[in-house]
Amino acid sequence: MTSTDVLLARARTALTAAGIASPDADAVELLSHVLGVDHGEVRMRGILRTPVVERDVLRFDDLVEERLARVPLQHLTGRSFFRNLALSVGPGVFVPRPETEVTAGLAIDAARAAGRSPVVVDLCTGSGAIALAMADEVPGARVHAVELSPDAHAWAERNVGRHAGSLEHEVDLRLGDATSAFPELEGRVDVVVSNPPYIPDGAVPLDPEVRDHDPEVALYGRSADGLGVPLAVAARAAELLRDGGVLVMEHADTQGQTLPAGLRATGDWVDVVDHPDLTGRPRATVAVRAPR
Repeated sequence: MTSTDVLLARARTALTAAGIASPDADAVELLSHVLGVDHGEVRMRGILRTPVVERDVLRFDDLVEERLARVPLQHLTGRSFFRNLALSVGPGVFVPRPETEVTAGLAIDAARAAGRSPVVVDLCTGSGAIALAMADEVPGARVHAVELSPDAHAWAERNVGRHAGSLEHEVDLRLGDATSAFPELEGRVDVVVSNPPYIPDGAVPLDPEVRDHDPEVALYGRSADGLGVPLAVAARAAELLRDGGVLVMEHADTQGQTLPAGLRATGDWVDVVDHPDLTGRPRATVAVRAPR
């Protein structure tokens, strides 16, 4: 039988040669998935050189081959980790990125500052990652979320159901257009958060995992500068928010000036400030709803 350390070393070497950015983490996650144990246990078995039964070796090797073909890691395991949550993901839904945890954190801070039982709306929720993080981390939050894609909505529905028992209030999840959602909440919302499609039309993502596997509806901003969808979503946010309510919107790292400028130009927003992600790149704009 092949030992755990040999399996991991073989996978790391192959993944590194293929240009995978995180070969060690990917190898550990894939073996964790195959063996049904956590990452710490995988690493411990590697240190102890614990043998792996042949059927699991074959399954692991097959998954590594798929990863070498640039199938997203999360599609292979069916899970994605986001802040404190494990989410179900797969074909048809945008896989949450680490940088979006910063966006969620800014929205969580804004919701906590709003006081007891804040009303929160997540426009373009995708897998439900941000909405669920807010429901999980903001005491008393009443979280509403909407997704346009039926495929992505199905994944979000699965995640909402999966975490419902651990949340103070279940997320109100709907299928629909973010630019017209929640008419009953107009003028009553404390925080709107959104990670909308923002890639400029004609731009092609470099990473095969994004280009070949993430749904186009979750990627492209439907304008030359990529801000067509974001600014339309922001306009809806302006209708939903109470005066003094907060918008948190993720954007491409090339839009750290153009999105704030676009928001300021509408006259709907004050105190428009852009924030970097953990790599120092521009990532999310926070704006306050101007008095009407």
